[in-house]
Amino acid sequence: MTSPLIALDARLAWGTATGDSTYWTGLILGLAEASFPATFLLFSDQPRPAQLPDVPHLRWRQITARNPRFWSLVTFPLAARKAGATRVHTQYNLSPLVRRGGITTIHDVSFFIGPDWFRPRDRLLLQKFVPRSAQRAQAVLTVSETSKAEIEHWIPRARGKTWVTPNALNPLLPQVEPDEAAAHRLRLGIDEDPYLLCVGTRWPRKNTALALEATRRLSREFPHRLLLTGKEGWGPEELHDRVVPTGYVRWPELAALYQGASLTLIPSWHEGFGLVPLEAWSQGCPVLASSGGALPEIVRDSEAIVPTWEPDAWAAKIENLLADSSTLDAMTQAGRTRLADFSWRQTATATWAAYQLGADGAV
Repeated sequence: MTSPLIALDARLAWGTATGDSTYWTGLILGLAEASFPATFLLFSDQPRPAQLPDVPHLRWRQITARNPRFWSLVTFPLAARKAGATRVHTQYNLSPLVRRGGITTIHDVSFFIGPDWFRPRDRLLLQKFVPRSAQRAQAVLTVSETSKAEIEHWIPRARGKTWVTPNALNPLLPQVEPDEAAAHRLRLGIDEDPYLLCVGTRWPRKNTALALEATRRLSREFPHRLLLTGKEGWGPEELHDRVVPTGYVRWPELAALYQGASLTLIPSWHEGFGLVPLEAWSQGCPVLASSGGALPEIVRDSEAIVPTWEPDAWAAKIENLLADSSTLDAMTQAGRTRLADFSWRQTATATWAAYQLGADGAV
């Protein structure tokens, strides 16, 4: 019997699109590790990544189009159909050319929850096309129970067919030895003075301005600077003399920054999952997160959640933690324990269950 062919839009795998790239890279690695009775066709407009495992049930297909939108809407679905795929898995936008067997991953619906966090054109496109994709899809995948509830609230057509397939630790984030980590920090101009860390592209939903203001209000008893990593993005924020913007950093450098940080701050207004806590925990760094979206669900440590977005409350909490090494150690251990609850193999298994829904046949 011929195994089913499942087509994935793998353009973001092994890329630099932060959370989206982590999801697709991790899912593909989970599918590589498991032994599902199917062949996975990984379609992309890029050459085969050197890191892709050489296993028979993963096949890379490079196809090109005149622009990314045409690739998504026309080139990819037609190539999947021609290959005989019975399932097509993409993200957010599912082409109308996928007549059946369509799977879409919707990480969150923050474009409905906080429309001001988005540029007007992006917001309008997401609000218009994502619900249509969810309606067409055989199954909608998302990354947390919180996100599932929000999707089914804002997109009623997704009710009854939304599956939770959680993220796991970024597979591209390495473990680096302490000496190597110190060398990475030195090359970035980071000395051994204490610092806090805030990770991610700086755009309104990430609420970096709160981390900036809370750090500015710290007592001089705590000389910590705030390191900001990630692309500049857009949004209201004012840097001050305790802030060090590093720009985009490579994965080994990011691991080194986590290792050297006293605390990682996650002040987001909303997260559909929240990969930063997992990354920080893996490097032995405790986190302090907001209650936005799925962060309480993922973190599960009341000590690590600030239930308000008031800068004074954040500053006070940061100072209390920095003065209490035993609590920070307990938070770090709780994080490592929580990290063990997530794996890409489990994600792949949950995704495989969704792939099996419905009748087979060409997409």
